[in-house]
Amino acid sequence: MEYVIPVVIGLLVAAVGYFVAHNAGRSKADKLLADAEAKAQGMLTLAQSQVDDKLGQADKKVAQAEGRAQQIVSEAKSEASQRRKDADREIQKRQQDLERREAGFLKTEEKLADQLDKVEKRRTELDRRSQNLDKREQSMEKIEEEARIELERVAALDQESARAEVLRLVEDEARYEAASLRKRIEDEARSEATEIARKLIVKAVFRCAVDHYADSLITTVELKGEEMKGRIIGREGRNIRAIEAATGVDVIIDDTPNVVVLSSFDGVRREIARQSLERLIQDGRIHPAKIEEIVEASREAVEEEIWRAGQEAAFRLGITGLHPEIVKLVGRLKFRTSYGQNVLAHSIEVAILSGIIASELGLNPKNARRGGLLHDMGKAADAEMEGSHPEVGGRIARKFGENAIVVNCIEGHHGDVEQTIEAAIVQVADAISAVRPGARGEALQSYLSRLHELEKLATGFAGVERAYAISAGRELRVLVKPDEMDDVLTYDLCRQITKRIEDSMEYPGTIKVTVIRETRETGVAK
Repeated sequence: MEYVIPVVIGLLVAAVGYFVAHNAGRSKADKLLADAEAKAQGMLTLAQSQVDDKLGQADKKVAQAEGRAQQIVSEAKSEASQRRKDADREIQKRQQDLERREAGFLKTEEKLADQLDKVEKRRTELDRRSQNLDKREQSMEKIEEEARIELERVAALDQESARAEVLRLVEDEARYEAASLRKRIEDEARSEATEIARKLIVKAVFRCAVDHYADSLITTVELKGEEMKGRIIGREGRNIRAIEAATGVDVIIDDTPNVVVLSSFDGVRREIARQSLERLIQDGRIHPAKIEEIVEASREAVEEEIWRAGQEAAFRLGITGLHPEIVKLVGRLKFRTSYGQNVLAHSIEVAILSGIIASELGLNPKNARRGGLLHDMGKAADAEMEGSHPEVGGRIARKFGENAIVVNCIEGHHGDVEQTIEAAIVQVADAISAVRPGARGEALQSYLSRLHELEKLATGFAGVERAYAISAGRELRVLVKPDEMDDVLTYDLCRQITKRIEDSMEYPGTIKVTVIRETRETGVAK
């Protein structure tokens, strides 16, 4: 292809020369033709030289390629030979491994065959023994039947009567032995657990410092002067009626100088009425329209105070993630009392005690603190919600996403449902907070009635001579007739009285029952 171009150029030049020769004359044409042929010959020689050079280079490259191909083929043969040797070695190794495994399998098969023979022999022996046992059982049944008939003839009792008599004797003996065994086990457990429990409780109580303050069902508001009472009453009592209608509390104005009494079972309403009355006295303008305005402002202030109290309680205990409605219910406990004990302060104390006890027992204190704070939340719920405060609190906690452990602490802190360990801790902390000196108060009449009921309950048991309620009704001492009761029955009587108190009476804290004969048996009603 490379020498074709010069040839074509030469032909073109010849054609041009020929054309010129026809036009310019024959002489010139010959001259030009000669020149063109000379140039064409030079160009053809040059092209042939270039083609020879290219062909030489191509031959060299072909020779190099053939040498490289031979080298690659040689290397491939060498590598294939090496791989064939490696594969042969691997096949030989695997064949040896298979031979070893086959030998092991043969040995195992021989062992299994021997064991199968032994099992077969053992089964044959067991079948023979089973047949012998069946024969002996039939013989024993015949002998027992003959003995039963002979026993009924000698004892003059039929089978049912004899069975009833034997069962009665066995039951009495078993009950006595069970009481003895229960006494021994409880004595051992009590001796081991009392010291540990005392240390835990004392440590928790001394690390807990919560202020308590007593409250009642009334709130007093001081006046600047006696003339202010008339302004509060208003013309024909319209102002006092407006206050009572707006707040829902009873406003009592008596002969006590410079004092107005607000009475209501709802602490939140009493607080709204107190703030409203103080604002009205400070403002000086007391009429129905102003009363409604002030009461509404006071209600908003109290709601804000409730919210703040709930947040402060949660922050103090390090509790996060409470639903806003639960925070409000916790804050409302600030205006609720139980036996004269502020419920919010009591809940905070229970939460602190629960967290400390849980930590001492190696448990996670967060759930215990959370359950302790929320355990009385149901007391702040609306009166329209049915059920006891543990049930109401449990429903509310479940509704607003509290976890199952906290819900169980709320529902089970009085032992109404099956308890987790955290619920049991909250119940213990609740009892500690309730029974500590000065924590709660009681009306005199209910106090005396409870003492009388406690003594009457104990004297209703057979063998009891006298019973005395002491230590403000937190301990019951029972004197038994020594000729009718031994030590084991005395112990069993103590348990029965304790169980009867738990089932039939309502009381704050615990009651220790001490039954006295020659020894003293002590039980604690929780």
